[in-house]
Amino acid sequence: MTTAPVELLNYIGGAWRRTASGERGDVHDPATNERIAYVPLSAADEVDAAVRAAHEAFPAWRETPVTERIQPLFKLKWLLERDIGELARTITRESGKTYAESEGEMRRGIENIEVACGMPIMIQGWNNEDIARGIDEHLFRQPLGVVTAIAPFNFPGMIPLWFLPYAVAAGNCFVLKPSERVPMTTQHLVRLCEEAGFPAGVVSLVNGGKPTVDALLDHPLVRAVSFVGSTAVAKYVYSRATANGKRAQCQGGAKNPAIILPDADMDMATRILADSAFGCAGQRCLATSVAITVGDAKAPFTERIVEDAATRRVGSGLDEGVQMGPVINAQSKARIIDLVGKGEAEGGEVLVDGRGRTVDGFADGYFVHPTVVSGVDPRGTLATTEVFGPVLTMLHADDLDGAIALANDRTYGNQACLFTTSGAAARAFRHQVRAGNIGINLGVAAPMAFFPFSGWGDSFFGDLHAQGAHGVEFYTETKVVVERWPSTWSRKF
Repeated sequence: MTTAPVELLNYIGGAWRRTASGERGDVHDPATNERIAYVPLSAADEVDAAVRAAHEAFPAWRETPVTERIQPLFKLKWLLERDIGELARTITRESGKTYAESEGEMRRGIENIEVACGMPIMIQGWNNEDIARGIDEHLFRQPLGVVTAIAPFNFPGMIPLWFLPYAVAAGNCFVLKPSERVPMTTQHLVRLCEEAGFPAGVVSLVNGGKPTVDALLDHPLVRAVSFVGSTAVAKYVYSRATANGKRAQCQGGAKNPAIILPDADMDMATRILADSAFGCAGQRCLATSVAITVGDAKAPFTERIVEDAATRRVGSGLDEGVQMGPVINAQSKARIIDLVGKGEAEGGEVLVDGRGRTVDGFADGYFVHPTVVSGVDPRGTLATTEVFGPVLTMLHADDLDGAIALANDRTYGNQACLFTTSGAAARAFRHQVRAGNIGINLGVAAPMAFFPFSGWGDSFFGDLHAQGAHGVEFYTETKVVVERWPSTWSRKF
């Protein structure tokens, strides 16, 4: 059933506003290509209004005791759980992933709210008495002021919650700029923030594209920038933000390897890696995109992964039994197909070809079926480029050392996984492999909310990652106080 597109709004200073720029973009359902919403493309003056409203709200919010600042977060957690079904459907409609994946995404986001509710302990400083005779020293954590997050299309519900709870619980005011491709989920999220009772200006929402981002990066009142997206854009955001004197944490792209040893449980490894490579249509920064078989693991793993890829059910994420949805848009589909073609031209053998296949009833959808390519050049285009689609590249090594060398021969460092029953192999792997998130018999090594979401190399730009203690450190600055109170003064009273 076709419905009229929804007109989305900005949320500035506690009020919902239509964009004054008069410009807007279209939001499409990737499974049907149906236009489902109009998103504002906000101009610099609207960004300025949001930032200034946040700046005006900051003094009162900073002075609010931390035990009171977390109270709206407790309510927000309840509201998100109340609306999780509606939120999951919205995520599926605008991003294409399956309903189960969308619901799982929101649950991981809620975990960050739960952790941030511990801010009264997490924000504590420390002190020493008598660092010298009659002198004490203290360290306090204080909020920065106005901070912003620029979110990607692939996790519209979870990734804003990597940042928002920690920022506001620490006493900052937060301006969110969602991806213009998937702005509907954050519209709902910010409405729930309003319902949770955050004061006007503490949480703001500004929609838009690159000009909106640039206005945030250049605004003198924005103190810190969080970003998740491609490596090229992460470098751009990090460079421009830091050149303007801001803190920045910028999560980039990935090319995640998984090594399969001959002693691995092949059925388990196949099931886990297929879900990692093809889940969310491969559109996640922790998707396994390179499988490296070692020795005798090649034949049994290849046979199993080919069967899984060829039989995986693809369709609308809202349909029962569908295991994989579409990619985000026509441009992404074309890019994925082009990269597979380059891998084939460079000598790769396409074992399972997801190009050119259709889904019954969804002729206009952006579908690419699971694809497996073996025998590619380890330094070729397909083996080194982030595809961000349901494409698994197969490499082979004679031993673990050779496999680790292949895994380390890349500029990215987001995740690396190993499948084995050997503790010694696992220890050698986790010690030698160059990546920030390590999985042993896991295909998606996503840290819990109380651990940082690590990333190395071209997968991350900055010093402090999202989530947990790193999030608290990123959104606060330390102040050291050294004080002396001469005992002679007390005799005057």
